Amino acid sequence: MQPVVRATLIGTSAIALWGTLAPLTALTGGRIPPFQLLATSFTLAFALMLLRWRLQGHWGLAQARQPLAAWLLGVGGLFGYHACYFAAMQRAPAVEVSLIAYLWPLLIVLFAALLPGERLRLRHLVGAALALGGVWVLLGGKTGFAPAHLSGYLLALACAVIWSAYSVLSRLLPRVPSEAVGWFCAATALLAWMVHFAWEPTVWPDGVVGWFALLALGLGPVGVAFFTWDHGVKHGDIALLGVLSYAAPLISVLLLMILGLAEPSARLAAAALAIVGGSLVAGWARQSRVDGQSEEKSR
Repeated sequence: MQPVVRATLIGTSAIALWGTLAPLTALTGGRIPPFQLLATSFTLAFALMLLRWRLQGHWGLAQARQPLAAWLLGVGGLFGYHACYFAAMQRAPAVEVSLIAYLWPLLIVLFAALLPGERLRLRHLVGAALALGGVWVLLGGKTGFAPAHLSGYLLALACAVIWSAYSVLSRLLPRVPSEAVGWFCAATALLAWMVHFAWEPTVWPDGVVGWFALLALGLGPVGVAFFTWDHGVKHGDIALLGVLSYAAPLISVLLLMILGLAEPSARLAAAALAIVGGSLVAGWARQSRVDGQSEEKSR
């Protein structure tokens, strides 16, 4: 198997894991304060990588020696995104938070088009309009916009902006190894614990389901997924990964419905189709550009 194909497949596993983020967060019971949830999840993520390093016979200290820019980007992206996400999940319905937050694949395409050597095309704008139309449908409905959930909606939108910026800017640091993400997780956990103990009460899950969901968060969408995604975007086909990422919100919404945490509706289906469809249009435009450049180089 070619290295690029292998790296792309590894990156794809992160997309499937991120589809479980909203359901697992909801299954924790919604009572755990956001920064405690953030701190616990990233502590587990760091423990996972630390176990890997110990099995290799070292403590991972070499991976900690990274440029300041890598630390700022890594910790800022991980801490910022998840702080906003967990807070949004406590202020708005899980399915709506999931769909708004998962605008990040679209924003990755748009932001990447603005990098040196790229340009924004009409299809990018059409895709953006479709996706934003989906958000409008999601937040509309028969009763109109719900002011009570406004803070949750804005936090979910912040998630999309933060993660897309983190993913695109990470392309500028290709020499930073994926295992360095373990230390970024450690720093994120430390910051979250500090904020939690300063401003939040400590609340643990009730029952086996809540504890299982908390453990699964730290080992799955907040653990393994970050390492596989980092490897994929740095060494795989990032354009293809961008397109495949649009499956994450559908996985998330489908799981929420299966678990009984969301009710099927025509409005929800229309919003999901518009968001994913718009993202695919924008992603196809970027993929077409990459294919065209490859053909020119082969001549």
